[in-house]
Amino acid sequence: MVICDRPVIEVCPVEWARMENRTVLQWDKDDCADAGLVKFDLLGLGMLSALHYAFDMIESELDLSRMPLGDAEVYEMLCRADSVGVFQVESRAQMATLPRLQPRKFYDLVVEVALIRPGPIQGGSVHPYIRRARGREKPEVPHPLMANALKKTLGVPLFQEQLMQLAIDVAGFDAGEADQLRRAMSAKRSMERMAKLRERLYAGMAERGITGAVADDIYLKLSSFANFGFPESHAMSFAYLVFASAWLKRYHPAAFCAALLNAQPMGFYSPQTLVDDARRHGVSVLRPDINASDAKAVLEKGERQRAEPGEPPQVWGRGGPAVRLGLSGVRTIGDDVAERIEEERRARGPYRDMVDVARRAGLSATHLEALATADAFACFGLSRRAALWAAGAAAHEQEGRLPGTVTGVTAPPLPGMDAVDELIADVWATGLSPDTHPAGFARAHLDSLGALRIAALAGVPDKTRVVVGGIVTHRQRPGTAGGITFINLEDETGMLNVTCSPGLWLHYRKVARLSNALLVRGRLECADGVINLNADRLEPLAVPIRPTSRDFR
Repeated sequence: MVICDRPVIEVCPVEWARMENRTVLQWDKDDCADAGLVKFDLLGLGMLSALHYAFDMIESELDLSRMPLGDAEVYEMLCRADSVGVFQVESRAQMATLPRLQPRKFYDLVVEVALIRPGPIQGGSVHPYIRRARGREKPEVPHPLMANALKKTLGVPLFQEQLMQLAIDVAGFDAGEADQLRRAMSAKRSMERMAKLRERLYAGMAERGITGAVADDIYLKLSSFANFGFPESHAMSFAYLVFASAWLKRYHPAAFCAALLNAQPMGFYSPQTLVDDARRHGVSVLRPDINASDAKAVLEKGERQRAEPGEPPQVWGRGGPAVRLGLSGVRTIGDDVAERIEEERRARGPYRDMVDVARRAGLSATHLEALATADAFACFGLSRRAALWAAGAAAHEQEGRLPGTVTGVTAPPLPGMDAVDELIADVWATGLSPDTHPAGFARAHLDSLGALRIAALAGVPDKTRVVVGGIVTHRQRPGTAGGITFINLEDETGMLNVTCSPGLWLHYRKVARLSNALLVRGRLECADGVINLNADRLEPLAVPIRPTSRDFR
């Protein structure tokens, strides 16, 4: 029998039913558990696809099952929170935790994955664990009976297994009761069941001399972690993917970037931010090209294959492979048309000109205009405007007309595009600019206001009042943050977390919510390598394009 509470893989139910007389049912997962049936949650991860694509690109003998988990260079990178694109540790909260926790071994990554979750946050586990891990606080537990469950994590509960072990040790639960407690706490429709288990828990603790504030604290931790906490086995599996993706970013940044682009949509950041981060690590990103691009992003060989140990981050990709953007990312093209273009070129050789492309790949004027805007016909010696001029004529010539009988294929001399025009064209056609950042076009204005580059903030003393400007990539207001809103600001040099108090957000609500780029004044916070800006003033910043932010996720 196969039982599922929602579709997890694309399989025809009729075919499943025919296999070995199985019956396919759609049952609620909680009902399955109540009936005593074993259930499996199949989780699809885009990062697994990205890792597969990346390892195929680098043609390495190393595979995902044999990662060098002790590589100090990878941990050094993560300790700096240089983790854009890295699985599970690229969010604002994770990037603020990495420099504080300073992960130096694999189990530290297991802890990092489990630590920034609603359960540990609401249970008050995050800061005590970091203080203890850094030697600033002595590990201790409120009651000796808790030591068995918590000794591995410095006296702080982090995993679901510890929740269950605590119930066994401090209240005398058996394994079945402990699992019932875990499930009851995480279920929304079990108030009556939860009330009974709560009474059982407090009674069991009282029998062992645990009462008052200590008992309440244990219950708070149990109930908070059930809200959402990771099993240790789950955290270990995720930590392995953290390391694998971080290793690729450290030693093969071009392949890492191309693989992430090919696995979209996924992750915390937009393709533009992923490309900007790759460029800051020395990777060259090239526009789509009708004779060089495949349907998806590919690598073009460089002078060396990988980054070397000991190199500074800005040179990891220098001299290495370049990322060539794929044709499927061009507006109106999509996967099917892009694959058709690629397959025709592989079968019959490179395209000779725009008319040849239109004929052999069966492209419309709309397709040709989008490719022209993306500069995909530069291999024919055509500028974007010349290619746009010729797009309609090239499309008509392939519609059964005699070669050379359609006028307008050759453009007259046309003015070139300036840098702003090219930025707008790139973003319209592909959603990103491969070699410029929108904030760079406002740099002269920002300099005149005394605004600092984000990369320069590392050298600014704590509590200094500063002004910065950049693109808004995210706005977040987590339920655990007490009404505080976090804005992620990005310029051509890096990214910065901006904290907005409820009062400031209310005062500047229109600017804060609607502006795609901001000028922010505030007081800098620098602690343990983490830089944060507490905002006290927000102003809109004019940039050539209106990038879309990912808000309140």
